[in-house]
Amino acid sequence: MRQITAMADRAAQRWATLGVGAALAAAGAFVVRFNPTDSVADPTGPCLWHTITGINGPGCGGTRMFYYLLHGDLVQAARHHLAALIAVPFVAYAGVRWVAAAWFGRDLPALRLSPRVYATYIAAFLLYSTVLRNLPWAPFAWFDIPNLTP
Repeated sequence: MRQITAMADRAAQRWATLGVGAALAAAGAFVVRFNPTDSVADPTGPCLWHTITGINGPGCGGTRMFYYLLHGDLVQAARHHLAALIAVPFVAYAGVRWVAAAWFGRDLPALRLSPRVYATYIAAFLLYSTVLRNLPWAPFAWFDIPNLTP
C-alpha cells in the first residue's frame, strides 16, 4: 500500500510541476506580448496601489522586473524591483529542488536559513518597496517606478 501511495503522490507532484511551469510560461508570454515598459495600456490596467496612493508599493515594478529579467537586462531588472530580484535565485533553487524530487527522485540539499534571515529579508523588502523607493533624492530616486499607464 505504501508504494501505491508514493506513486500517486509522485504523479501528483509531477502534474503540479507541469502546472507551475505552464503558469510561468504563460506569465512570461503575457509579459513579452504586452510590454510593461511602454506607455500603452495593458489588459490588466494600471497598478491599483499606485493609482490609489500615488506612491510605489510592494508589487510596483515587479512585472517590469520580470520583463527585464526575461530579456537578460539585470541592471534594469534591479532598478525596477531590487528586493524581488534578490529572491529570484532562492526561489529558482526551490523550484529546481522540487522538480528534481518529483521527476528524478533526487533529494537536493535544502536551503537552511534561519528564521532571522527570513524576518530580515521581509523587513528589508517592505522598507525598500514602500519607503526607500519613494524618497525623492539620490540614490533612492533611481529606484522610483513611474506610472506609465495613461
